[in-house]
Amino acid sequence: MKKVCIVMGSDSDLKVMQACMDRLRAFSVPFEVRIVSAHRTPAAAEQLAKNAAADGFGVIIAAAGK
Repeated sequence: MKKVCIVMGSDSDLKVMQACMDRLRAFSVPFEVRIVSAHRTPAAAEQLAKNAAADGFGVIIAAAGK
């Protein structure tokens, strides 16, 4: 089963995305949370996007701005 990548611009978005993580756990869907800012760390965001499929991610859920 492919993983879901939940990516957020900062850890302040964790609270907003908690329900998403809870739902994925309830359905036993594997996921990883990444904090990557397209503004502060654009190279890291680019690498995440480029390598997502090779890293086993089938879906990316992105959140930013609380």
